[in-house]
Amino acid sequence: MKTIISAGHICLDITPMIPGRAYHSISEFLIPGRLFNTEGVSVHLGGSVGNTGLALRKLGADVRLMGKIGRDAFGELVKGLVEEHGASGLLEDPDCSTSYTIVIAPPGLDRCFLHNPGANDSFTDADIPDSALRDAALFHFGYPTLMKSMFEEDGAYLVRMFRRMREQGIATSLDLAAVDPAGPAGRADWMQILRSVMPYVDFFVPSYEELLFMLDRGKWDSLPVTGDGQISLEMDAVPLARQALALGCRAVLLKCGVSGMVLVTSGRAQMETVGKRLELAADSWADQTILQPCFPADTVKNATGAGDASIAAFLLAAASGRKPSACTALAAAEGACAVTTYDLLSGLMTLEALEQRINAGWTAGTAVHIGV
Repeated sequence: MKTIISAGHICLDITPMIPGRAYHSISEFLIPGRLFNTEGVSVHLGGSVGNTGLALRKLGADVRLMGKIGRDAFGELVKGLVEEHGASGLLEDPDCSTSYTIVIAPPGLDRCFLHNPGANDSFTDADIPDSALRDAALFHFGYPTLMKSMFEEDGAYLVRMFRRMREQGIATSLDLAAVDPAGPAGRADWMQILRSVMPYVDFFVPSYEELLFMLDRGKWDSLPVTGDGQISLEMDAVPLARQALALGCRAVLLKCGVSGMVLVTSGRAQMETVGKRLELAADSWADQTILQPCFPADTVKNATGAGDASIAAFLLAAASGRKPSACTALAAAEGACAVTTYDLLSGLMTLEALEQRINAGWTAGTAVHIGV
């Protein structure tokens, strides 16, 4: 089994369980001076390491976690949650606080987040020892948009880290998170950062909104503030994915919420440069454009981390030698499983179980597959 490293942002997600009717706007719920009762709280790991990393482990991958926490009460809680899943590898910085996120998810509305980046801001490539890379086939890094050190100086640490992986023959994957336009990340030159790091990225796996912010700010500004706008996979997502592909990465998996996802890959010559340790079949991955609709979820309780679970399924499927169409379908199917529980991991299914359910008639509409 190939070893996958899941590195980057980690935090504690605190999600109050909000009962009652569906809301039409956040202003109906967050009213100054008003008290609202909840039905409890879900406290679990979040961030890319907490979501994608532990999802990979739940799916049976040989995964190594790399994230940074503070030496405080939240840090002890994070360590305990990681150890419950039989994982380890977190770094402690006594001079920093542990990152946390308050997830506000009223029924019927997209989520809002109150986030403290904490120790994530001090994470650099120096925190990854060479010894941890010796048997790694794939390096996945998530949420540099929430890690100050990763976007300062035009992403110098981020670029150096990905170049280091490429030089050792390790396949690479990069995920993003939403950017606060009014914060330091919102003032970073993301187009320049992407131009610098994309040549060292094999799989680029952001969401549509995250990538649109960086490549077409004007269109991003026009998106509905409720976050429930429909995205045309063919007219909106494919052109944006191809724009990212042109920056130098090998493949783009673009997550488009309830609209589905799109996979666009480069030509054979580029796909042959994917980190050799992954042993990817370049012929089957070259020149693909796949439009994958969502699978219907049995129920929807919490969408937080669903995109990260999709990434976990996609990367594990690719590492196991599955074809790109299968990898994309499994990613969409895992996302539909992830929303069925308040915590991310409880609803997940192994790739084999997902394949059985799909073969038994669980359909996602018609996937459009353009390519060899």
